[in-house]
Amino acid sequence: MSNKGHCSLLLLVTIILSFSYSEELQSFQSQNLLKIQRLLNFPTALRSWNKNTDFCSIDSNSSLTVVCYEGNITQLNIIGERRRTPLKNFSINSFVTTLVRFPNLKVLTLVSLGICGSLPGNIANLSSLEIVNVSSNFIYGSIPHEISSLSNLQTLILDNNMFAGLLPNWFVSFPALTVLSLKNNFFSGFLPNSVGSLVSLRILSLSNNHFNGAVPDLSSLKNLQVLELDDNAFGPQFPRLGNELVALVLRNNRFRSGIPAELSSYYQLEKLDISSNTFVGPFKPALLSLPSITYLNISGNKLTGMLFENMSCNSEIDAVDISSNLLTGSLPRCLVSNSSNSARSVLYARNCLEKPNQNQQPQQFCHTEAFAVGILPDRKKHTQVSRVVLSIRIVGGTLGGVALVLLIFFISRRKNAKSKMKNHPTRLISENAASAYTSKLLSDARYIFQTKKLGEVGLPTYRSFSLEEINAATNNFDNASFMCEDSYGQMYRGKLKNGLLVAIRCVEMKKSYSTQNHMHHIELISKLRHRHLVSALGHCFECSLDDSSVIRIFLIFKYIPNGTLESWISDEHARKLLSWTQRIGVAIGVAKGIQFLHTGIVPGVYSINLKIEDVLLDQNLVAKISSYNLPLLSNMGKVLHGTSSSGSKIFNINKSVKHEDKSDIHDFGVILLELILGRTIKSRNDADTFKDLLQASILADDEARKSVVDRAIRKACLDQSLKTMMEICVRCLVKEPADRPSMEDVLWNLQFAAQVQDSWRGDSQSSEGSPG
Repeated sequence: MSNKGHCSLLLLVTIILSFSYSEELQSFQSQNLLKIQRLLNFPTALRSWNKNTDFCSIDSNSSLTVVCYEGNITQLNIIGERRRTPLKNFSINSFVTTLVRFPNLKVLTLVSLGICGSLPGNIANLSSLEIVNVSSNFIYGSIPHEISSLSNLQTLILDNNMFAGLLPNWFVSFPALTVLSLKNNFFSGFLPNSVGSLVSLRILSLSNNHFNGAVPDLSSLKNLQVLELDDNAFGPQFPRLGNELVALVLRNNRFRSGIPAELSSYYQLEKLDISSNTFVGPFKPALLSLPSITYLNISGNKLTGMLFENMSCNSEIDAVDISSNLLTGSLPRCLVSNSSNSARSVLYARNCLEKPNQNQQPQQFCHTEAFAVGILPDRKKHTQVSRVVLSIRIVGGTLGGVALVLLIFFISRRKNAKSKMKNHPTRLISENAASAYTSKLLSDARYIFQTKKLGEVGLPTYRSFSLEEINAATNNFDNASFMCEDSYGQMYRGKLKNGLLVAIRCVEMKKSYSTQNHMHHIELISKLRHRHLVSALGHCFECSLDDSSVIRIFLIFKYIPNGTLESWISDEHARKLLSWTQRIGVAIGVAKGIQFLHTGIVPGVYSINLKIEDVLLDQNLVAKISSYNLPLLSNMGKVLHGTSSSGSKIFNINKSVKHEDKSDIHDFGVILLELILGRTIKSRNDADTFKDLLQASILADDEARKSVVDRAIRKACLDQSLKTMMEICVRCLVKEPADRPSMEDVLWNLQFAAQVQDSWRGDSQSSEGSPG
C-alpha cells in the first residue's frame, strides 16, 4: 500500500475513533445527569428528562439551564420549588460524587432542591468552577477546607442553609472572588482579617448569622458596593470602609460608637441602614442630601442633634426613618413637602421634635438621655466623662453646681470639636476621591452576571416570546409598524396583549452559527437590564422548516416614546427644550448607564461609540442608552475582527485593553458639551474647538461662561453648577485617554452640580432669573 493510502486509512481511523469517543462521552454525561435526576427525587424541573434527551440542546428556562461546550457540560442550573423539609433518604456523598464527573463545569446552581447533609470536600474536584450557588437547601456543618483550591471562583452563594462554625481564614485563596453571600446560616465567631484582602469583592452579605466582634478593616476593598452585616453581633466600632459603597446595612448589631464624618462623603451610597444599634453622638444631616441616597434608616439608636426646617435633602429619597433617637428641633420641610414623591415614607416618632404629627418624648428626656450616654467628641475620655455625668444624674439637685461646671466643660469641648472640624480640609471638586476606583472588573471572565439588583428596574421578567406573539404585536409586520433599518437589521414597533408598547429588532442569522452560540449570547443580552439602558424584554427564535436551524432572532425591547436627546436640545424643537436642571439629570442618567456597562456586569461592555442620538428619553425624561454593542448583533451582524461598521469594539470577553473605558468617557464628554451648548457636534475638530472655548471661559468670569452656553438656560443656571459641568466636560475631552477622569469621578461632579443647582432653586423658589 502506498504512503498516500496509509495516510488516508489513518485519517479514517482517527475520525471513527473521535466520533466513537464523542458518542461515548455524551452517553457517559447523559447517564450521570439521569442519575442526578434520580438522586434529587425527580424534581419538577427535571421530570421531562429521559434516556433519549439531548441534554446539550435543552431549551433553557428560569428553572433549568444546561450549557455545553465542545460536547462537555460547562453550566448546570437547577432551581426547584421552595421546600420546608429535606429530601428523604438523600445521600449528599453520592450526589457530589456524581457531580464531579463533569470536570469542565464552570457554573453550578442548585437552589431549593432539598439537598441535605454536610458538604463533602471532593466537590473541589470541580476545579474549573467559577460560580457556585447552593442556596435554600439543608446543608449543614462547616465549609470544607478543600474548597480553598478553587482558584477560579468568582461567586459563592450559600444563603438559607444550616452552615455553622467559624468562617475560615483561607478566603484569601480566591483572588477573583466578587460575590460572597452567606445569609441566613449559623456561622459564628470573628470575621477573619483575610476578608479585607479580597480586592475584587463587590458584594459581601453575611446577614442573619452569629458573627461577633470587630469588623476587620475593609477600606482596601475599592470595588465593594454592597455590604450587608445585619442581624449579627458585630461591634462596637463603626467599620472602616471604602467610599464606593452603594448599599450599607448594619442593622441590629452591637455598634455603639459615633457615626464617622467620612460617611457623609459616600457619594454613591443609595441605601444606608444602621438601625437597632446603640450609635451615639451627633446625627449627620448631610446624610439626607447625599446625591444618590434613596433609603436612610437610623432608628433605634442614641443619636443627638438639632434638626431645622430649612435643611436640604435629596429629592429622590424614598424612605427615611429617624425614629427612637434623641433628636430635637423641627422636622426638615424637604421630608414632608415634596409633591414629586408623594409615596415617600418618613418616620420620626419617639424623638423630642417640635410640632410633631407622630408621638414624641418631652424635651427634657432627650437632654437627660444625652448626658446619660456621655456623648463627647473625644473618644479617649468618653468612658470617664460618661461615669461623671451619670453620677450627676443620680444625685440630682444636690450637686447642681458640679453639674453646671461639667455642662460648661461639655460645651467647651464641643466648641473645640467644631474648631477642629473647621480646620479639616474641604474636599475640592478637582480632587475627586473616586478617581482611584478601577472601573474594569475581571475583563477575562467568561460568564456575565449582575452583581446585585440595587434598584427596581421596573421591567417584567426576561422571557422567550412565541412567533405568534410577535406576529400579533406587529400585525404580521405590517408596513405601518416598520420603524427603521440599519446594519444590524430591521426595527418594528409593536403592542403586546397586555398593552405594553415594544420595539422589535429582527436579526438575520448565519447558517454557520450554532444553537449553543445563540443561547450564550441571548443569556448575555438578558443580563443587560438597568434603569438607564433600553433593556431587552425577551427574544423569539424563528426556525427553518427544513433543518430546524435558527434563521432569524427577534429581540423585544420596551418602546421609549419621547424620542432622542438630540431632538430635545436642538433649535428645531424649541417648544420642548430641556431646562438646565433636566440636562444635569439626563447627564447623570447617561453616566450611570455607562457605569453599569463598565462595572455592573462581568465582563464589562466598553467602546460603545455612544452619540447623542443613541440616548432616548422616556415619558419622565429619564435617559436610556439605546446603543451599547449588543454582543448578539456585533457577532452576527456585519462585524469583522471585533469592530462594527462604525469602528467600535464589540463586547470584550477574551482580551483586556488598556484604558478601554476612556473612549466612552470621551464620547460622554461630547454629549455633555452638546447639553451645555444646546447644539450638536458634527466632528472631532468641532469638539476640540468648543472644548478650548469652554476651557477659556472657565478661567474667565461668570459672564463669559454664560455667554457660551445655550441661550435657553443662561438665566436659570447657577454659576457654580455651570462651572462644575464645564470643568468635568473639559476633562472628559482631553487628548490623552489616561488623563481623562473615571466614570465615578464624572458622576461625583455631576451630582455635585445638581445638588448646588437644587439648593439655589430651593432658596429662590424659582428657576427663572439670574442667581446673582
